[in-house]
Amino acid sequence: MHKKLSPETIGSNPNYSQGIETAPGMRIVAVAGQTGRDGAGNVPEGMAAQADIAWRNVMTVLAEAGMGAEHIIHYTSYLVAGSDSKPYDEARLRHLGNARPASTKVYISGLAQPNMLCEVQAFAAAPASTQEPIV
Repeated sequence: MHKKLSPETIGSNPNYSQGIETAPGMRIVAVAGQTGRDGAGNVPEGMAAQADIAWRNVMTVLAEAGMGAEHIIHYTSYLVAGSDSKPYDEARLRHLGNARPASTKVYISGLAQPNMLCEVQAFAAAPASTQEPIV
């Protein structure tokens, strides 16, 4: 569905693609930054739990649009500087499955709440359907 771009002169990484090309006429979904806060507003302790919730939230938004991990073309990971990124990476790969979209990881000083450790923003593309867009 999407063409992965990994020019030899840049090098490759098994965890993401250097770029993704989509076909003309694709339907695009932008997923707002999702944190490790669950539907009840709780933020558990630790990167592993928060990353799992953040990625689950991304997948839930995509599912609402009839999309999944295979439709993600780019995501940005925001991690609080000094936090352990290994549990985040494990959750990310678990939720992405075999999908390897383009990505960016940024370390920041903090998020909306002091106890939040990560946030994920994503963009996805899928073939246009005959349904009218929801506004």
